[in-house]
Amino acid sequence: MINFYHTLLEQIRSGSSLVLATVVRAKGSIPQKPGSSALFGEKGLIAGTVGGGILEGEVHHIAANVMISEISDQFYFNLDNDENGEGAICGGDSEVLVDADPSKHLTIFEAMEKSLSDHLQGYLLTTVSHKHDRGRSIRRYWIGQEQDYELPAGLEAPLKAVLPGQMKQAARYGFTEVVVDPATPGWCEMAFLEHIKPLPQLIIAGGGHVGKALAHLGSLLEFEVTVADDRPEYASADHIPDADHLVVREIGSAIREIKKDRDTYIVIVTRGHHQDSEALKACIGSDVAYIGMMGSAHKVRIIKKKFLENGWASEEAWSSIHTPIGVPIGSETIQEIAISIAAQLVGVRNKNRDENVE
Repeated sequence: MINFYHTLLEQIRSGSSLVLATVVRAKGSIPQKPGSSALFGEKGLIAGTVGGGILEGEVHHIAANVMISEISDQFYFNLDNDENGEGAICGGDSEVLVDADPSKHLTIFEAMEKSLSDHLQGYLLTTVSHKHDRGRSIRRYWIGQEQDYELPAGLEAPLKAVLPGQMKQAARYGFTEVVVDPATPGWCEMAFLEHIKPLPQLIIAGGGHVGKALAHLGSLLEFEVTVADDRPEYASADHIPDADHLVVREIGSAIREIKKDRDTYIVIVTRGHHQDSEALKACIGSDVAYIGMMGSAHKVRIIKKKFLENGWASEEAWSSIHTPIGVPIGSETIQEIAISIAAQLVGVRNKNRDENVE
């Protein structure tokens, strides 16, 4: 979703006509859960999805009309219908909010962008109200960690009263509808919160063939990718265009100086034992999500012996290193090795995410 909002901002800044559709309610078996969004332009779908297939086709048609009418609204879809054998038969209901002009909220999306670039999380609050004539009025607010999640001014009192508890719900599930008694005076029609966190950070020590292939996969898998190498020709945008950040420096120093946290994943794929050891010394024992080092069983034994004898690591710290690295799929080619590493990264990330939800 982070990359989705990055695309949204790019499109707004380019001056493109846009419509933003978001699944806000769902019941039964539906193709996408609440919070799923799709961005449409004059030529059709730009990014994201609200479910694909027939549903997305219908939302696309609505978005084209909304782009002309400039009227935001909410639409209900029954997915039990299968007339003529072409309808959706998922067996559920879906409500989709269609924002005719997301560019009105540019400053809010920019505040979100600023928080995320500073590796801070927050909540995107969206309120929806009936307009007196027709359609819906949509307002968005950014509640950022850098301001200790201070609630924005101008919110309705009933909303302010329940938001702290609802933010905990959003942090747990990613997206939640804000529940307020609809009979409460001064209450808007509906509101929802989306918990948005910075992308997990993937640090790749080594810009060789495997590092390059893994940077590409990491970007596709929604990691913020940093590649460090002491060779300028390897840590370059020409060589690794998929990296978000490139660091040209002695590898040990680079890994040591890069800011790391519990959502950081470090992959060591350098060109030799010395560089591997320097990179590993810079991060072993760190409170990060993942450290993995590529190498044969023989190479791993040599480096482990060296680390234990020199007191650079304890047995416990060494046991946390994923080495040899990757999911065992019989990898032989560069691409297969990168895929095996990427699969292991995703497995660890999803396991950590599930444990945090529990």
